[in-house]
Amino acid sequence: MQLTAQFVHGPDPDHPGWHTWGQSGEARFNTVGLGRMVIRHGGGRSARRRWLQTDARHSHFRDNLHGGSTLALIDVAMFATVHVLLGTDTAGSETFDLHNQFIGSGRIDLPLDAVCEFTKETGRFVFLRGSAKQDRALVSSFVSTLHKPSTPQ
Repeated sequence: MQLTAQFVHGPDPDHPGWHTWGQSGEARFNTVGLGRMVIRHGGGRSARRRWLQTDARHSHFRDNLHGGSTLALIDVAMFATVHVLLGTDTAGSETFDLHNQFIGSGRIDLPLDAVCEFTKETGRFVFLRGSAKQDRALVSSFVSTLHKPSTPQ
């Protein structure tokens, strides 16, 4: 298991073929708001980030996943994808933009996957696209840009 000041990453013993990738701080949003997640290389230029435990805290009044919960998974998945595919430390990076289209409803008590594909990297930005899927159903489609941290002068 690899541990930096910001992230924990390594094989997940409970999910063969998957890896942990999370923040090392227990009080941060990713841990408190989303809980345990795993990731695996999806082949080529993609990675699959799985949110393992959705529940009523992540729902709206119709007992489906709240759109904000889905967007939180997508946002976290973008950073994890850059780390897994490019080996880049994403601490200090920021979401520059995220354009999402909700296509279906996510259900609570089922894992939700964000499949991210790396499309391009420049000196300052990383471009991604992908979808959120649950039990073979498409929940949303997105494109996004991450702003890489500035190096101190």
